[in-house]
Amino acid sequence: MGGDISPLRLGIAGLGTVGAGVVTLLRENAAAIAARAGRPVEVAAVSARDRTRDRGVDLSGVRWHDDALDLAADDGVDVVLELIGGAEGTARALVEAALARGRDVVTANKALLAVHGARLARLAGESGAALLFEASVAGGIPAIKLVREGLAADRLLRVGGILNGTCNYILTTMRDTGRDFDDVLAEAQALGYAEADPSVDVDGWDAAHKLAILAGLAFGRPVSFDGVFVEGIRGVQACDQHFAREMGYRIKLLGMARRAGEDGAIEAFMRPCLVAQDSPLAHVDGVFNAVVTEGAFSGPMMIEGRGAGAGPTASAVLADVVDLARGKALQVWGVAPGAPAACAPRSTLRGEYYLRVLVRDRPGVVAEIAAALRDTGVSLRALSQHGAARDPGGAVPLALLTHETAEAAMIAVVEVLATLDSVIGAPLLLKIEML
Repeated sequence: MGGDISPLRLGIAGLGTVGAGVVTLLRENAAAIAARAGRPVEVAAVSARDRTRDRGVDLSGVRWHDDALDLAADDGVDVVLELIGGAEGTARALVEAALARGRDVVTANKALLAVHGARLARLAGESGAALLFEASVAGGIPAIKLVREGLAADRLLRVGGILNGTCNYILTTMRDTGRDFDDVLAEAQALGYAEADPSVDVDGWDAAHKLAILAGLAFGRPVSFDGVFVEGIRGVQACDQHFAREMGYRIKLLGMARRAGEDGAIEAFMRPCLVAQDSPLAHVDGVFNAVVTEGAFSGPMMIEGRGAGAGPTASAVLADVVDLARGKALQVWGVAPGAPAACAPRSTLRGEYYLRVLVRDRPGVVAEIAAALRDTGVSLRALSQHGAARDPGGAVPLALLTHETAEAAMIAVVEVLATLDSVIGAPLLLKIEML
């Protein structure tokens, strides 16, 4: 191998699906990993809440710390792997302690990076430690390497994609079967694709954390996560899937970040969107994820794969470990750390929109909706209604598409429609993304 052939010693905090997967992959693929790293890689110490739990991996001969923070002070550990998760608590304390001591860290923790990325970058810069996080976005898809390394010479104009397999599975199944959200969510939970409490996924937060990380890498500094507009998929109904198909679109939970102007602000959102049926993203189905970029020189690009699971995520974690073994460590955001970038307000977004309202089936309803559009300066491009109500005055879904307009105008339209007696429930507003 040449050079330093002493083992690179790992301290793993968290032995759940990903942590156990890292141990398994390292043991089963030890020779190939050592060859690529230029030195052996071994697990020296671990920490988890329950020593007695059977995780399907042999941990005999490995030091066990009941307190994960002890890994940061363990002189027999070269690299700390934080696989606990969460933006606060033990995970944050461990990463900060390790970086402060100059100890390299590899993490899969998207929430931690999205919320505290600026502080962690400063700690890493001050101590000279490396902080790598390939596994934090899209599992085994090399999204971080693509943006931070593969496109390092380009000026990125936008980055994003389909970043949550649970939501993509639910929306795909709703489209293919005609079933409603609640029914498909229950199926996803039974199959293990959704958690018992699915809110982090279906309300868009998991994917938004990933988007914030990609945006920070694309634009050279972390994004103020509080400014990212986040909306989940609970409001999407079976009728929306039908309307979308009829109008030539598919519905995807889509995150996108792009440069918003010369002041350095970033336009960033995670929300259900309509994408054209002939768009590559429209055909990313089931639990798959996809990352899209557009560079001033490289143009548009998309990479697709499984975004979660023990195997893909463990592979991404160990790819970072191999980089460290090779002596390859980059600045956290690709450049020297700076102040977080502000996000442009949602009201400043522009585009074409889909609006679905549930209305009472009676004369004059369409005229009322047209008046709301007219009064807010929104131009109607297409309108569709599905059938008629069984009973006089009963509810029917009505969908419309607009020409390009400001989102502020669409927000105003929704507010007006919500006050009309002819409108039942909350209207659904989806952005149409041109990709």
